[in-house]
Amino acid sequence: MASLKDWNVEDPAFWDSTGSRIAKRNLWISIPCLLLGFAVWLMWSIIIVQMERLGFRFDPDPAAHTALLYTLPAIAGLAGATLRIPNSFLIAVGGGRNVVFATTALLLIPTMGVGVALKDPTTPYLTFAILAALSGFGGGNFASSMSNISFFFPKRVQGSSLGLNAGLGNLGVSVMQVLVPFVMGFAVFGALGGAGIPLPEAVGDAAAGTLVWIQNAGFIWVPLIAIAAIAAWFGMNNLAHVSPKSHQTAASLLKTLFLVGLGVVAAGVGLYLLLGLGWNMWLVLPITIVLTVVLMKYLSPGELKENLNKQFAIFGNKHNWIMTIIYTMTFGSFIGYSAAFPKLIQDVFGTLQDGTLNPNAPNPFMYAWLGPLVGSLVRPVGGWVSDRVGSGSKVTHWTTVAMIIAALGVAYFVVQARESTAPEDFFLPFLILFLILFVTTGIGNGSTFRSVPYIFKPSQAGPVLGWTSAVAAYGAFIIPRVFGQQIGAGHAEYALYGFAIYYVICLGLNWYYYDRKNSGVAC
Repeated sequence: MASLKDWNVEDPAFWDSTGSRIAKRNLWISIPCLLLGFAVWLMWSIIIVQMERLGFRFDPDPAAHTALLYTLPAIAGLAGATLRIPNSFLIAVGGGRNVVFATTALLLIPTMGVGVALKDPTTPYLTFAILAALSGFGGGNFASSMSNISFFFPKRVQGSSLGLNAGLGNLGVSVMQVLVPFVMGFAVFGALGGAGIPLPEAVGDAAAGTLVWIQNAGFIWVPLIAIAAIAAWFGMNNLAHVSPKSHQTAASLLKTLFLVGLGVVAAGVGLYLLLGLGWNMWLVLPITIVLTVVLMKYLSPGELKENLNKQFAIFGNKHNWIMTIIYTMTFGSFIGYSAAFPKLIQDVFGTLQDGTLNPNAPNPFMYAWLGPLVGSLVRPVGGWVSDRVGSGSKVTHWTTVAMIIAALGVAYFVVQARESTAPEDFFLPFLILFLILFVTTGIGNGSTFRSVPYIFKPSQAGPVLGWTSAVAAYGAFIIPRVFGQQIGAGHAEYALYGFAIYYVICLGLNWYYYDRKNSGVAC
């Protein structure tokens, strides 16, 4: 039965006899759906590296061309973050099973489009920009997925269960960064997938003329997405007390797609302001966020508007805004670094002081996947440790301290590499400190999951998890954009200095509101 009427997981007898089995089934189907969402959302971090090698050229000026390449994952980041806003409120509107099915199936649109577009190096930049925006469907799914799973598990284990959903789901970034370069090496789909594109010059061990099937970066996900969507449809459940009308399947799916559509409109306006009119990103982001909420509030039909207004009560709670800032520090850093890491390795270590290519440069494809991997794997650990010590805020405190130190350490070695005639000599400490940065973002992310259900009442915890993850996802837009700007100016370390200052602010907020002895909130 897709919709469950009786659900009380805080009752130990119900949990042991019935709830645990159903909750775990929903979790283990949710995870691969979320994994595929992350893979599709972040696939541009690998695609742009290969585009550079294969001769895709969007501007004759090298600096402008590099900026345009960095802009593609940033576009996906902005769209994905914006789409998380409607996703934050979808579960109460459409039901968990219905929403996860619909949002997973939507991933077929960008993956098939990317596969077709990448067959031809003369495809216009605008086409790739639109496809990058549609890849945001994958980023938006996190908010609804986390909100959904929060309703299936008792509060005492939500740190662990949400950590598993997020952590293993985030593995989609590493899976993508390993799988995509691999499938680009041969004709996975035969003649159906199209011809390979020859490398114009030697790259590492690959000789000039070596064929690359870059289009497989999109096509490889299509069958996997179809399988995951079918599994969600037949294996997951709606909870009647969360979404009372979710048994009306057609209506629930239409409401889900309607709200996602509003997010697409808002993201499109934001991208037009940013790319079409050249507005400053720090102005575009709040406009895009406010526009999304306003469209949902005023364009939704009566019954849907009434449901949303109840959930919008979180905006009157100051802790929603404080946790949004803190959560952005953890997840925003993780997802932003994941998007920028491959290209950052290429830019910091791939060029010598005289502007020529470094023949000893590390291969970004060999190392880029490590950061998202360790950051994802430790995320459940952050929730588990927080459950065991009885405090998410304490774990958040110490991981934030470590993030500050690691960010400043990475900045130091970026400077050393830039000023050296052999930048590769500084790659190992750079990599180790960046991995520490990924680990601490993951642990801190897991610890914030534990804090939310203790700060907010159950009816608000789900929407808060969705909303905070929505705003945090703008890290996938901000960080690649900031790195691209600072690399263009010749000072990549300035970006890291700015991030470290932000971490110090979050350290103070977490201590004052949650971790000090008389804060009044035990989380």
